Formats: sequence, structure tokens, C-alpha cells
Amino acid sequence: MVGGCFVVVLALAVNLNNGVVAEPQVPCFFIFGDSLVDNGNNNNIQSLAKANYLPYGIDFPGGPTGRFSNGKTTVDVIAELLGFDDRIPSYATARGQQILRGVNYASAAAGIRQETGQQLGGRIDFGGQVNNYRNTVEQVVSILGDQDSAANYLSKCIYSIGVGSNDYLNNYFMPLYYSTSRQYSPEQYADVLVQQYTEQLRTLYNYGARKFALIGVGQIGCSPNALAQNSPDGSTCVKTINDANQIFNNKLKSLVDDFNKNEQDAKFIYIDAYGIFQDLIDNPSAFGFKVTNAGCCGVGRNNGQITCLPLQTPCQNRNEHLFWDAFHPSEAANIFVGRRSYSAQKASDAYPFDIRRLAQL
Repeated sequence: MVGGCFVVVLALAVNLNNGVVAEPQVPCFFIFGDSLVDNGNNNNIQSLAKANYLPYGIDFPGGPTGRFSNGKTTVDVIAELLGFDDRIPSYATARGQQILRGVNYASAAAGIRQETGQQLGGRIDFGGQVNNYRNTVEQVVSILGDQDSAANYLSKCIYSIGVGSNDYLNNYFMPLYYSTSRQYSPEQYADVLVQQYTEQLRTLYNYGARKFALIGVGQIGCSPNALAQNSPDGSTCVKTINDANQIFNNKLKSLVDDFNKNEQDAKFIYIDAYGIFQDLIDNPSAFGFKVTNAGCCGVGRNNGQITCLPLQTPCQNRNEHLFWDAFHPSEAANIFVGRRSYSAQKASDAYPFDIRRLAQL
């Protein structure tokens, strides 16, 4: 009964400032991913992949949280557009009835493959994140009283999944640490990744997920780190990396078709983060960006050799930088990508439709 009351309270949440009913478009938002959307899950694990110190969070209310940005991430933007007043809590901090509005399971350095990112220490791979979600579902059942109520509730929520970047960045294109590039061609590797990805999606489906937004891998070959290491002029994107990313993305888009055909009671969409980012790289000035090839904060060539050092002084013109550090977009870029993920501006931004439409179903 407690859960039922909470749902009613949630539905009747009133914004006392203007008397308008402030109800999110979906009851909850679950997030799976890596450092692009981690909001603190790595803070208390033994890992080099952490961002719970300044200058990370310099433009975020309350300062550093574990987000790998100067401010908001793409999922923060999407959550706001979905109508959530508060941030979706990290799995590490979510407690009690908080979980009924969603949980962020993302972990920096995590990938689809279990070994991905191991050179950076602890992280929660995609499979581990899905296991954590299963624990959350048990709690939801307990709060709402029975499995049917929980299943009905969860079927209305949106599940954002953005994994795969580290399987390239911190695996396939690190031949000194990993053997995958000697074992598999880019085509074979993408097949292996998508096969594992599919198994985890199946588990999410079996545990109540029905509205899936699969986020494609971005242009890793255009990051300051890739430019610093592999670009002759420090500004031309690294084609071999981007080509491999596109092979994966194309298979992910096909996966959306397969699931939509075979699971009539679920809806899967693909968000073309790669293509959305391409617009920023092709015509940065049109969107207010002046620096596309260097981090606002970092060390070495392109500020791309490593991420921000603790208490390092970042650039002043943060909104004009596409990248915040060696790997991660700035808040300004995250806002751009988040908005276009939620509401597509081009037909290619989302397939077969955008997150806004997914919320309405």
C-alpha cells in the first residue's frame, strides 16, 4: 500500500510556485553506460576512472559529483526534458522509494566485455549493471507489493543504454593491453559485442523493461586523446577508429529492428550520437563552438594525453569547447546532444523515432 500511495503522490506532485501539476512524462528513467553518463558510481571503488574532484563539476550545482564533465551529462539533460525535477540518483546512493523514479547504474571505464577497462582498476561492466538493476527490481516489487504491479510500473519507464565506447577505447585500440584487435577484425569484433549486448538487453526485458533507447557510440576518433596520439595534424579525426565505431553502430541499429519485430510488447529506438556529434564537428561555429580538437582541461598535446588533474585550472571559455577533457564532451556539447536525442531535429538523429515519442507510447 505504501508503494501505491507513493505513485499517487508522484502523479499529483504540485509545483507550488505556479500551481502547475509537475508530472514527469514517464514514472522512471533507468540509465546504463560508462563515464559519459556516470554520476558517481565509481566514487567509492578502487579505480583510476574517477571524477569526484574539481575542476570536474565546476559548473554543476553543488560541485563535483563523479560526473566526467564541467556540468551536466546528456542523461541529465534528457531527464530534465522528460520532466524530472530532481537528478536520477546513482545506484551507489539510491535508497528506498527514491528508486521508483529511476536509477543510474553507469560506471566509468565499463564496457560490454567484462575485461574492458581493467587497466584502470575497478568498474561495473554492463553485465554487472544489469545485475544491479535486477536487485532494484526486487526492491520495486517489495515497495509496490507484488510482481504484477511492479511489471506494470516498470513497463512505462524509459531505459537508456549507452555502452560500447570503452570496448574500443579501452580494449580494441589498446593492443599493448588487449589481444582483441589480433583476434577479431572490426566487423567480427562488432558482432561479438552486439551478441553480448543482446543477451543483456534480453535480461532487462525479462525483468520488466519495455521502452529502450539504445545510444550509439560517438566519434571516439575525434576525441582530443585520439587526436593527440594518432592524428598527424592534431585536428583530423582518426578514420580507423571512427570506421570501427560506425560498424558497431550499424549493427546496433539493425538490432533495434530485430527486437521491434520479435517483441511486440516492447519498443526499441536507436539514437545516432555519432551523427549528432558530426554536426558539431562539421560546423562548430553555427552552434557556438570555437575549439573542437582540444580539451578545456587536460595535459599534453590537445590537452588530450590524460584527463583533468585534481584542482587544475580549466579554460575560461568552457561553452566554446566541444570537449571538456581528453575524452568527454563539455556540458555545452552534452546539452546539444541530449536535446537532439530527446527531440530529433533531423530524421537521422533517432530511429525509428526519438525519446520524446518513446515516452508518449
